[in-house]
Amino acid sequence: MLIAVLVFVGVFAVIGLLLFAFAGGSGDSKQTLAHLQAALSTNAPISGEQAIDVRKTERFSAIPWMNRRLQNVEIVPRLGMLLRQANLNWTVGGLILMVATATVIPAYLVYLRTEALIFGVIVGLVCGYLPIGYVLYRRTKRFNAFEESLPEALDLMVSGLRAGHSLVAALRLVAHEAADPIGTEFRLCFEEQNYGLELRTALENMVTRVPLQDLRIMATAVLIQKESGGNLAEVLEKTSQVIRERFKMKRQVRVHTAQGRLTGWILSLLPLALGCGLYLIDPKTMSILWTRKIGQELLALSVVMTIVGGLVIRKIVNMEV
Repeated sequence: MLIAVLVFVGVFAVIGLLLFAFAGGSGDSKQTLAHLQAALSTNAPISGEQAIDVRKTERFSAIPWMNRRLQNVEIVPRLGMLLRQANLNWTVGGLILMVATATVIPAYLVYLRTEALIFGVIVGLVCGYLPIGYVLYRRTKRFNAFEESLPEALDLMVSGLRAGHSLVAALRLVAHEAADPIGTEFRLCFEEQNYGLELRTALENMVTRVPLQDLRIMATAVLIQKESGGNLAEVLEKTSQVIRERFKMKRQVRVHTAQGRLTGWILSLLPLALGCGLYLIDPKTMSILWTRKIGQELLALSVVMTIVGGLVIRKIVNMEV
């Protein structure tokens, strides 16, 4: 009973921290807007206590002490970029809390049930990867949508250039007419260029946010034309054709490697599904894997070999075009 109460209190506390972390600091935004309105409506100077820094700063967590700690960690900006690429309104602190919760609680419950530390750690690591896996899934899905819509965006830019618009006006046309994620990324690129950044820097920032080979080809073509001159509309039209051909070839490769990818998924998930099924049928026999030392060693070895086999199959079927 005591263990159940402690687990309940721990889960409740973690959920409370997650909700607080995802709050996003709306109170600070309202306070900043109020001070800005007051400053614009009157000529009275703002006192030192009322002054607020309105410069663009990146917050990694809504919890102040956690935000200060995360600013000194090198991997945190990469996690922030990963969340922005996935278009998720999460904070890095919230993601870390989710990973910690998904790791500790399942590992502790499995350890209480089986009294096998290795098995609990393996289950905890698998469950802890789920939030990061979801972020990577959203990131991949968004990049695929961007890649599919890029040729149409380039055709729209070509139409604008042939109608007499400049390159910046063509970027603004795509930003207003295209849907997310094309419209969002081109809007950021246009706003950065409009607010004073060089076109090269704005395009490089967009390639950093969306690290796709097709977008890099487009940015390189635009920058080369800007330095050497020529018909930009024709260059972008040929770039759109090249991207369509690459996308068509990638689909053909994906079709030919479908059997290998399916084999990899089956070989990776079959031991787990078979083990769960055998445990439901005969728990006493399957419990040997985590109650005896040799069973724990065999279980750890099987997990390592399954992971290595899955990575090898993935390396074989993933072909760059």
